[in-house]
Amino acid sequence: MNIQILFLPDGVTVEATPGEPLLKVAERAGITIPTGCLMGSCHACEVELDDGEAVCSCITAVPNGRDRLTVNLYSDPSW
Repeated sequence: MNIQILFLPDGVTVEATPGEPLLKVAERAGITIPTGCLMGSCHACEVELDDGEAVCSCITAVPNGRDRLTVNLYSDPSW
């Protein structure tokens, strides 16, 4: 079952499959998330989920058991 992912502040919604990396979902939706190490160590690709949890999009998968997920993008001026 696919999940609707809403990327803020852009307001772009895309369907994703549980287990798919958030970074890949964003790329498919035309959303650019800055990256660094692609291993979750540098936190350049950190985003905030609708529950307030900050995660690294390169190592975080779309969760199972949900219909919708909101991903809030923010940028770190040091990157």
